[in-house]
Amino acid sequence: MLYPYRFTPLLMERIWGGQVLAKFGKSLPSNKLIGESWEISDRDDAQSVVTNGPDKGKTLHQLITALGYETIAGGRGSSRAAAPRFPLLIKLLDARERLSLQVHPPAAVAAQLGGEPKTEIWYIMDAAPDAHLIAGLRRGVTRADFERALRGSSEPLADLVHRIPVSKGDALFVSSGRLHAIDAGMVIAEIQQNSDTTYRVFDWNRVGLDGKPRKLHVKESLASINFRDFEPTKAAPRVENLGANSLRRLVECDAFHVHELTLCEPQPEICDGSSFHIIGCVEGAVAIRGAAPEERLTTGDFALLPAALGAYTLVPAGPGTQVLKITVPSPSS
Repeated sequence: MLYPYRFTPLLMERIWGGQVLAKFGKSLPSNKLIGESWEISDRDDAQSVVTNGPDKGKTLHQLITALGYETIAGGRGSSRAAAPRFPLLIKLLDARERLSLQVHPPAAVAAQLGGEPKTEIWYIMDAAPDAHLIAGLRRGVTRADFERALRGSSEPLADLVHRIPVSKGDALFVSSGRLHAIDAGMVIAEIQQNSDTTYRVFDWNRVGLDGKPRKLHVKESLASINFRDFEPTKAAPRVENLGANSLRRLVECDAFHVHELTLCEPQPEICDGSSFHIIGCVEGAVAIRGAAPEERLTTGDFALLPAALGAYTLVPAGPGTQVLKITVPSPSS
């Protein structure tokens, strides 16, 4: 029997984390700085485990192995090896302090460096009044300018990067090769390719949880950064009316499609076999009906709906409920 799968969050301690994810339904240890909650993960060192229904206790990869990639993830797996990895990694981030200045390698560079390419999108679930993201470079900054600042020239590195003010509900697309950092005071839903390759180029001269400076990857970062990426902007999604409901297309790229649905009445959907659906509640509460048993999500909860699930309905607990619907494009799209 296929149904919406819920998973135990995998909590990650980070020097820049805190305790705010408790407000988003996560059970946190009181003595740790929790910066990340991995909601859906299929990695050797971080496997999501089902918490509901007949498959409770199985890992995501065990589901894929037992039921088939096409059943869980969709038609994309038809030409891939047996039991390939789930293509996406879904996280919640609590940034109480600024994250390192970093970059994820493009595919060609990742192959040379032995890493994995990663493109991602950030959706702002909560933000302090003066919250900012860092993405790309200020217009006119050259690679030589950047390298001089890294070596400790009189021009601070922070003056060379592009800062973007953000508030709740904003989104920013972070393509591989884009220099980026998350500033302090935000909770973010991060949807990304299934990769954990991050190259830190600068860490604001701080130390890690062990009291020592964290490892930097300057050579790898310089090979990965797109030095022509000047002053990117937030997502400007197209809005569509769905009766009393509405849809914002936050991003549609080769790796994933992410849409925000604002629900005032039940919204019919269908997993038609081409892709899984991941539903993440970002405001209010929503029930997923049509596949027994019904599953209810509150703010901060995510569920994986298998590609072969069929029809279902999203039923909001009240007007203004908001969810993210995450899919992967079909090969022909």
